[in-house]
Amino acid sequence: MSKNTKFSGKPIISQIISFLKNIDINRTAAKHKSDRYYKRFKTKDHLISMLYVVLSGCNSLREIESIILACEGRINHLGLNSLPKRSTLSDANRKRSSDVFCSIYFALFDQYRQLLSDSRSKTQIPKHLKIVDSTTISLFSEILRGVGRKPMIGKKKGGIKMHTMINAAEDVPSLVKFTSANVSDHSFLKDLQLKPDSIVVFDRGYNDYTQFRIWTNDKIHFVTRLKKNAVYKTVEEYDINPDVDTGVLKDEKIELQDKNGIIELRLISYWDDKNKKSFQFLTNNFDYPPDKIAEIYKRRWQIELLFKRLKQNFPLKYFLGDTQNAIEIQIWTCLIAQLILLIIQKSAIRKWSFSNLMSVIRFHLMTYIDLIKFLNNPTAGWQELKTKDEFQEQLFGFT
Repeated sequence: MSKNTKFSGKPIISQIISFLKNIDINRTAAKHKSDRYYKRFKTKDHLISMLYVVLSGCNSLREIESIILACEGRINHLGLNSLPKRSTLSDANRKRSSDVFCSIYFALFDQYRQLLSDSRSKTQIPKHLKIVDSTTISLFSEILRGVGRKPMIGKKKGGIKMHTMINAAEDVPSLVKFTSANVSDHSFLKDLQLKPDSIVVFDRGYNDYTQFRIWTNDKIHFVTRLKKNAVYKTVEEYDINPDVDTGVLKDEKIELQDKNGIIELRLISYWDDKNKKSFQFLTNNFDYPPDKIAEIYKRRWQIELLFKRLKQNFPLKYFLGDTQNAIEIQIWTCLIAQLILLIIQKSAIRKWSFSNLMSVIRFHLMTYIDLIKFLNNPTAGWQELKTKDEFQEQLFGFT
């Protein structure tokens, strides 16, 4: 019997946890004093338990308790000293601040951000390009206020809104803020810490003329879409260079007015032949060619794919607690898990889709397989077995 080189002394879950450094977790826990009132279930135990929840796709405390009990003989691989009970995990989700999970995420992000840079993009990404958007996660109870009117019959569902900014080259959140679903998007803009010459792109739901004026004075550029009801005055219409994309219909300088006065911006009308639709892009950047501005706005779709990836691959329909803190802990853990899996995805020689990678990990969390070796060449064992069978057929004269 041949030895399979893909086997490892640690299960896959342990290999994933190894990306988290104990010293960083302990330092973060000490900073937030998150272990102050806990004798046994420390921050690290809480984080590992929640990582198992989001990677396995568990939807309830009872379910995760049963699964971990089945792994009782191998909990040392999880780095746990004891098995957490339902009540222990529930209390920790309610009482331990989600801020410590936020800090662990950003410590991990700072450590591995160079590995996340996407150098395979077919189009050149402008330096310092940021993408801003939000996604709403529906809740079964009105823990946080949802959007829309209250129904005539029945109770209105709650919702939590995750306001997010990503660096276009890294494809993971570099800033996250949670609010009730009914909070306006443009309130997030004041939380952005942008450097001069940065470019930020967002949809028209974030339009805030006061913020546009501040950014223009600070030499921070933005690209968005003009609101349908916007009132403006055309000051100058620019000539369109023949080398520019034929989809550019008009390029003009306009004046918009708010309570603080007049602000001059640039308005570009663009025809998207693929969608058979015209768009009006608003920006304070007068240097880029108009088709470049349209291309920058198209990059905004990247954050929509991030939200789709997060919601499709992690348990964000059912939560293990009915408090805002518990909900935020689960979302932060999903973001931590996503970040680690993206690092693994980019480390593998063979290219895997995120959903396929997630499926392999979910079904083999406690399997003793060297994950990177398997991802690099998953068919090696099958090819070896097939070659052996063909040799045996020739040896014994089978046809």
